[in-house]
Amino acid sequence: MAYGLFITCLADTLAPEVGRATVRVLERAGVELEFPREQTCCGQMHFNAGHEDEARTLARRFLEVFEGYEAIVTPSGSCAAHVRTHIPRLVPDDHGVPGRTRELSEFLVERGGSVDLGSSFRGSLTYHPTCHSLRLLRVGDGPLSLLRAAGVDVVELPDGEECCGFGGTFAVKNADVSSAMLDAKLDNIVATGADAVCACDASCLMHIGGGLRRRGSRVRPVHLAEVLAL
Repeated sequence: MAYGLFITCLADTLAPEVGRATVRVLERAGVELEFPREQTCCGQMHFNAGHEDEARTLARRFLEVFEGYEAIVTPSGSCAAHVRTHIPRLVPDDHGVPGRTRELSEFLVERGGSVDLGSSFRGSLTYHPTCHSLRLLRVGDGPLSLLRAAGVDVVELPDGEECCGFGGTFAVKNADVSSAMLDAKLDNIVATGADAVCACDASCLMHIGGGLRRRGSRVRPVHLAEVLAL
């Protein structure tokens, strides 16, 4: 049976390179993929902003589109966390779809362990464990095991488990707090001396990347899928 690819609205509109890299990684791992074009936003942003009716409508849409798949794979820890944690409350008759939804690194580790996918990434990177992947999905060191199996030079990030300050609408509603959290994260990233910072969420990387560019830093943000797809 084919697996469903949930690309997320952020990757579709702002980080299409993450979507393309995800496809390359999964195909390299021998996964038969389908991309249902009927998919839309999962409703995470609406739910986080308190618009539960709108979030419920989008949740039902997600369930309808992905109901027939053995597993649903997404390159977003935050969207996977929303689907697994919040959609069952919004739509109790979820037909088990949330439980079959996996963030990319989760899916790869569960499918084949710390498999070497043949990355040709050059240089060093530091890994930022995003809040949703760390605290809700509890992916543990799965992403790190994939990076190390691929021969990537990973430099430990000081206080890595601290939030980068994005949090979706949090960064807009609490801009001063968000900026202070981001500054602390950027200080630690730069202090590693790594060439790049890697994460499992394009949203957090967008936030971090913007801060790095404003500083004039040469550290580049890269999604896990982009590293493994090289």
